Amino acid sequence: MTAIDPETLDAEARRARLFTRINKADAWFQVLGLAWLTPILKAAAGDNPKTQMGEIWRLLGVPLLAISLFLIAWGTLAPKVQTSLGAVPGPLEVWEQVGALHEDAQREAEKETAFYERQEARNAEHIANGEPDKVRDRAYTGKPTYYNQIWTSILTVFFGFLLASVVAIPLGIMAGLSATANAALNPLIQIFKPVSPLAWLPIVTMIVSATYANDGFFAKSFLVSAITVTLCSLWPTLINTALGVASIDKDLVNVSKVLKMNTYTKITKLVLPSALPLIFTGLRLSLGVGWMVLIAAEMLAQNPGLGKFVWDEFQNGSSQSLARIMVAVLTIGIIGFILDRIMYALQSLFTFTNNR
Repeated sequence: MTAIDPETLDAEARRARLFTRINKADAWFQVLGLAWLTPILKAAAGDNPKTQMGEIWRLLGVPLLAISLFLIAWGTLAPKVQTSLGAVPGPLEVWEQVGALHEDAQREAEKETAFYERQEARNAEHIANGEPDKVRDRAYTGKPTYYNQIWTSILTVFFGFLLASVVAIPLGIMAGLSATANAALNPLIQIFKPVSPLAWLPIVTMIVSATYANDGFFAKSFLVSAITVTLCSLWPTLINTALGVASIDKDLVNVSKVLKMNTYTKITKLVLPSALPLIFTGLRLSLGVGWMVLIAAEMLAQNPGLGKFVWDEFQNGSSQSLARIMVAVLTIGIIGFILDRIMYALQSLFTFTNNR
């Protein structure tokens, strides 16, 4: 009988633990869109390098090749298309404007810092001269940078998305639990779901202007954009919540009746846990819709954000405008992808499903 080397057993145990950790990490790599890291780690750990290289090519090589071909086609065809602002910029021209926008933001930040330094020095001088009544604290009112526009749009879409969720989830639960509530809500959903944000925007603008005070906590432009996002993005969450609640296993519903659960306990202990996967699917769809709606609303209403940046560059008509608009388009797409990944990460945390 051949004795097994203890060191070999230890090495195999360590290897098994390593692959267990890699497999656990893979769930989060999937969430974050980094699934290609798993075969790289497995190949580095010695797990069938040939198979893992095939996976690396499929998950990383093919997407990079597709992006490279897209950039080559873009760079080749763009100069051949002439517009009123000149030729369509290629990838290099767009990348140059990324750097230019960053430099503009840095210069604006330096101006803001210098403004507050001068204000602080002036106030200190007034206090030293015994003139505290001349002390003034003013906010810097310089031109918003590209980063400011991005941040404004992100805050607006999240505020509108939260409002939509607060309205849609309870209504969806009602519609899923009650056939009467579903019959009442369904016509309204079918009528208002297809309405364009361009139709909602003037109505929202007039109502907010008529009812909201100028000195309120939120700016009117912020509320107009956020409420427009709410009105257009609540429907996917409402529909998916109702569907998720209505699809609960009837045996679980019967158990809740046998246990004589009250409404609150039934919703929190039975309905929400069972319907969460579909609710999160609706939330992901709503956030994506909200992000698209926001850009259109900002463009039309000239409210601060990425949409206004695009419109201002279009109206500016300089030789750099088209490249800057394309920077904004890419930014909008990347942020949309990140928002979807955030919602998917939350879905993975709160549900037991791991489907993409």
